[in-house]
Amino acid sequence: MSSAPEQEAVQSAPRAGNGRALPAPFTGRGRERGPVSPLEPVWPGTPVPLGARFRVGPDGDAGTNFALWAGGAESVELCLFDEEGHERRAPLTELTHEIWHGFVPGVLPGQRYGFRVHGRWDPWTGARWNPAKLLLDPYARAVDGEFGLPPEVYGHVRDWPEQHVADTVRDDRDSAPYVPKGVVVHDDASGDEWVDDRRPKTPWADSVIYELHVRGFTRQHPGIPEELRGTYAGLAHPAAIEHLVKLGVTAVELLPVHQFAHEDHLLRRGLRNYWGYNSIGYFAPHAGYAASGTAGQQVGEFKRMVRALHDAGIEVILDVVYNHTAEAGELGPMLSLKGIDNRGYYRLQDDARRYADYTGCGNTLHVVQPHVLRLITDSLRYWVTEMGVDGFRFDLAAALARSMHDVDMLSPFLAVIAQDPVLRRVKLIAEPWDVGSGGYQVGSFPPLWTEWNDRYRDAVRDFWRGALPDVRDLGYRLSGSSDLYAWGGRRPYASVNFITAHDGFTLRDLVSYERKHNEANGEGNRDGTHDNRAWNCGVEGETDDEGVRALRRRQLRNLLTTLLLSTGVPMLVAGDEFGRTQRGNNNAYCQDNEISWVDWGLLDDPGCRELLALAARLVALRHAHPVLRRRAFFSGRAHSADGLRDLAWFTSHGEEMTEGDWYAPAATVGMYLSGRDIPGRDARGEPVRDDSFLAVLHAGDRAESFVLPGEPWARSYEVVVDTGEEEQGAAPAVLHEAGATVTVGARTVLLLKVRT
Repeated sequence: MSSAPEQEAVQSAPRAGNGRALPAPFTGRGRERGPVSPLEPVWPGTPVPLGARFRVGPDGDAGTNFALWAGGAESVELCLFDEEGHERRAPLTELTHEIWHGFVPGVLPGQRYGFRVHGRWDPWTGARWNPAKLLLDPYARAVDGEFGLPPEVYGHVRDWPEQHVADTVRDDRDSAPYVPKGVVVHDDASGDEWVDDRRPKTPWADSVIYELHVRGFTRQHPGIPEELRGTYAGLAHPAAIEHLVKLGVTAVELLPVHQFAHEDHLLRRGLRNYWGYNSIGYFAPHAGYAASGTAGQQVGEFKRMVRALHDAGIEVILDVVYNHTAEAGELGPMLSLKGIDNRGYYRLQDDARRYADYTGCGNTLHVVQPHVLRLITDSLRYWVTEMGVDGFRFDLAAALARSMHDVDMLSPFLAVIAQDPVLRRVKLIAEPWDVGSGGYQVGSFPPLWTEWNDRYRDAVRDFWRGALPDVRDLGYRLSGSSDLYAWGGRRPYASVNFITAHDGFTLRDLVSYERKHNEANGEGNRDGTHDNRAWNCGVEGETDDEGVRALRRRQLRNLLTTLLLSTGVPMLVAGDEFGRTQRGNNNAYCQDNEISWVDWGLLDDPGCRELLALAARLVALRHAHPVLRRRAFFSGRAHSADGLRDLAWFTSHGEEMTEGDWYAPAATVGMYLSGRDIPGRDARGEPVRDDSFLAVLHAGDRAESFVLPGEPWARSYEVVVDTGEEEQGAAPAVLHEAGATVTVGARTVLLLKVRT
């Protein structure tokens, strides 16, 4: 039953099919639009492929086929726009399996278009059709224009006085003057055919991932021309690629590049969505990152960026947001799917006015629906086969794995991915959680998938700030997290190891702040996590105290060294390798400014240059030694008569750790990695052999004596990395005899190569 206030708000309205009263539509005047004229001719066309596809039609006529799935709609109008905004409309009269379609001769690449979809307005049953709202084609290959959010782009009257029923009052003002349009794009806008053999195809175990933001990484780079900074072309510039190659990373993981919109609450505060986790176009490269134009040129520019990175041996992984869209909940704007078929695209609650929200963003795509699943998989295949990308990181992937309610690892989405001949061969990374009940799924995704391992992040942060109660968890994380991933044929590289990500403190802020400082976001410092697991080395924020600064530099070296020596796939965040700061902001999603942009001027600082040199050296060390990038889990057992195991753990006394040692507080641990017992064979069928290493991690605030294990582990040891030293590799190699006692400096990692 309706509440009394709701009945009062709608008392003079007609009735919906369920007997509820419908408010009268709001028809207040908005911006005057150009004249609307009929569009002729429209031929039947075909229902596949979906979207706008330029091709040669009957009798050799060039034109564009338009096809839109709109289940439950009563009719669909195609709307074409010229440069002055004048609109031509025509109904798509052909309907095949809920797909409305038609072919329009003479429509060429560069044409701007949208749809108007007619149907019932009955929010109580989830029906929200409103033909006054111009809708973006979900399959649009390019988008021209930027999303603002004036009242006219909402399907309901946003400013209705009684907000509890505002979503039920239809707004009949035309939204076309205020929204971007789709753009017809030639299938090969780049002018160069994609060749699959040009892909780097880096094996998972050999990968080093570098998470970056297209705009933020290039916006202040002095070697990139001003007009290219912040764009796909800027990332393709030799100056940008040179840094990636010198660092040695094998893949860039790009924060969202699907077309996205800014949220109303940000626009009202004069801010913008910087990260881009607010998608509205799953086929379109975000137009704001294009230097060459937005009338389809962004497609070719993106492809050229991918080719330039591939030519440098670097794969391209996209961070994708298929769990929700920019249309938010019932009080959000009507931009695309909400007006095409709200009930068909989104998960609704039992009260169909409301949206099921497993994402914290107002809505959740209903992936169980075949047409929604088709939209997602068509998008994924498009980015692989036509745009050339090499893999995907799925934001809030647990939301995609839900069946009707619960997370289900046999869900339709995961099943379709597993059997798809295109998608099952690319890199698939899950963010293995969402915000719904039972949404935390670290370690649960099936083979083919890797996962962001936040348990690695937490354990390493806690160890280096002295907050681990014992070292059991650290041992698992350093050696590949077998407790999470040693099942179902999964391998150590199922764990994407990270200490920082775009979401949270930068590495430098992790050792400079203990509390978040998000005041610039305009939310009273309420946003962002409180659980930072950070240590500021005694002073909150930046300081001139040279002792504190030196300690922070050492902690940065410790964290980078730990990450790059751990078994699994390491992920670095752009700028962490030379000390980028966000001034303590741990949720800079709306900071499209110097807070978020990579500050290349830091490389004028000798300390930052030394940190970069160490990072590059550690990445090179990892590439050179298969024992550091194992393809199988350690067994911990001896494989030969001398008793030497593939993995062994030592106390500071040079003795193997006992069960009791694992449960006791400890600031020092030694990890022995045997290069003699690496499972598998190389490409020529030969056994894999490598050097062996001993890594000593000491998080204590005082120097510690450490006895180097003797036979059969080693005869002597050569120091490879000592994070207690500011300059790495400057002094001659230091050798120690097995059984000798060495001094490990306070808060230091000592990496030693075994000599036998």
